[in-house]
Amino acid sequence: MNTKFLHKRFPAYLLLGIAVILFFSVFQPMHALAQDASGAKTGTIADVAAAKAGEPTLTEVGDAAGHNRISINIMWTLITGFLVMFMQAGFAMVETGFTQKKNVAHTMAMNFLVYALGITGFWICGFAFMWGGSGPIGALGGTPGLGHEFTISLFGKDFGIWGNAGYFLNSKVYDVGVFTLFLFQMVFMDTTATIPTGSMAERWKFKSFIIYGLFISMFVYPIFGNWVWGGGWLANLGVNFGLGHGHVDFAGSSVVHEVGGVAALIGAYIIGPRVGKYGKDGTVNTIPGHNIPMAIIGTFILAFGWFGFNPGSTLAGTDLRIAVVATNTMLASAAGALSALAFMYVKGEKPDPGMLCNGLLAGLVAITAPCAFVTAPVSMLIGAIAGVLVIVVYNFVDRKLKIDDPVGAFAVHGANGIWGVLALGLFADGTYGDGWNGVKGNVTGLFYGDAGQFYAELIGAVTCIVFVGIVMYVFFKILDKTVGLRVPEADEIAGLDIPEMGVHGYLD
Repeated sequence: MNTKFLHKRFPAYLLLGIAVILFFSVFQPMHALAQDASGAKTGTIADVAAAKAGEPTLTEVGDAAGHNRISINIMWTLITGFLVMFMQAGFAMVETGFTQKKNVAHTMAMNFLVYALGITGFWICGFAFMWGGSGPIGALGGTPGLGHEFTISLFGKDFGIWGNAGYFLNSKVYDVGVFTLFLFQMVFMDTTATIPTGSMAERWKFKSFIIYGLFISMFVYPIFGNWVWGGGWLANLGVNFGLGHGHVDFAGSSVVHEVGGVAALIGAYIIGPRVGKYGKDGTVNTIPGHNIPMAIIGTFILAFGWFGFNPGSTLAGTDLRIAVVATNTMLASAAGALSALAFMYVKGEKPDPGMLCNGLLAGLVAITAPCAFVTAPVSMLIGAIAGVLVIVVYNFVDRKLKIDDPVGAFAVHGANGIWGVLALGLFADGTYGDGWNGVKGNVTGLFYGDAGQFYAELIGAVTCIVFVGIVMYVFFKILDKTVGLRVPEADEIAGLDIPEMGVHGYLD
């Protein structure tokens, strides 16, 4: 074997990384504890609340009913996860449509490859850090093998920091419930990871992007996700300090969108604006996208995928609240688009199709946290505020801060992710969520009598800004000083398709 050729083509650290992954994949201990890899034992009479124990015939019927209940929940969660996975196509089309023709292959490739990078990083350790400390999830028949959380003690309370089980989806978590949870949560993580590909588009070095894709999927998203969804300290603000039900985020306004939005803003700031975006005299120049129809179709794909994103977060097809969740999601999206339209008319502007798309997406982002806890009129209000907020924040970032965000990633995801969790803290009506995060009673917001819930939402939103902002700032700075973030100016002016990817996106 020509070892010199291997070393030349594949650096030692890459070969070592592949070897480690293969070791843990192939040679891990092939034993299981109480897991159920086939699913045959999942769902028993214990999953049917009305069944009576001690009667053989009834027990058999109860076991069958329990198995069917869990089967419905698992199938529901998987199918909605497939919908969320298809949102990646929507992101690719939106970002490519909003950027220049000369960078089509580069932008599309980032949105494509982040999927593979995200799966790999989340499988290696991201899932373990995020969900390794969670308790059993009854809707999925339990999740044996998880439940190991690293905690620190402060003020006499335990603060969960990260999970510590499920690395490489090893044999200790070889269970249908765990695998269902992994798939569903992996596609959520991929949504977060793809958001900065829009804010840093048209000047991001592809090798640098690859490293980023692994980093955010292995560490940043999973750690904050653990604090909110995996039994970490933000989830326990209610149990430990009496702040409502702790930080509640039904489907990811903070966990998914705020994390991605803050990372996008930091990345756009550090990488700097595109050539020609800002004049020396301070003028702001518009760099138009090349394909509005592509962006609009991508927006519709995202809106369709959101019916997996939000209703799927019940993790249970037997939870009929999905009807409320789905309808609220649809209403908020419409309100976001219409309020953006009205706001542009009020300002004396023409209705920019790109901003109409962002208005609809902003409504979806904002309703993602409170969709299960609010009424239909409130959903319209939340979406309407989001549609205005996205324009105000986009203009502020673009014209005042002079941060070049080609697709408005922070305005859509960051600002409206924050608004979404705050809206939950204000408007949750107390009709759903009994026992959420271990607190009795339904989730109730400030306007319905529980100020503590609003404080928990505010603490979570601020924590996300601080944690993600600091970590991503340090990460991007180190990456810039080592591998380099930005392509050479000549390549940027010519277009990144040939210099970075070796092919043209279009042949004409």
